Amino acid sequence: SPKDGDKIWNAVFEAGKEFGIMPAGLGCRDTLRLEMGFCLYGHEINDETSPIEAGLAWITKFEEGNNFIDRKFLEDQKANGVKKKLVGFEMIDRGIPRQGYEICDSEGNVIGHVCSGTQSPSTGKAIGTAHVQTAFSKKDTEIYIKVREKLLKAVVVRMPFYKA
Repeated sequence: SPKDGDKIWNAVFEAGKEFGIMPAGLGCRDTLRLEMGFCLYGHEINDETSPIEAGLAWITKFEEGNNFIDRKFLEDQKANGVKKKLVGFEMIDRGIPRQGYEICDSEGNVIGHVCSGTQSPSTGKAIGTAHVQTAFSKKDTEIYIKVREKLLKAVVVRMPFYKA
């Protein structure tokens, strides 16, 4: 029951005391999953982004007899390529990328949107993920994050951002 919540909380931390466990919230979870390049529904994946576009082709099994929703559509995407791709990026200019910010080319043309972004405690860099037009998805491509009408330079990088 809810009245036992504090007892359970205290018991968990007492049991983990010798291991130095500490509470962690959603902000911590989000930063850690982003540093590893893990997708989160509502950010990198959603009803409008296919697993192929999100870089999750490895979990989309096109085996015989494995019939699933939109299989033909996804097979076509895998065979013919996609118009947008999920990429990781690191900020060159100072700034924190946030979900929904526009991604632009050097001339200010919108080429995508930020999916997730944060200041990475493990790397010390501002990092993010974005869906961008495929032509801008190659490693080392310069892209620009639109923050308060100003274009801040970033560069496409391979994920995960943090390498242990």
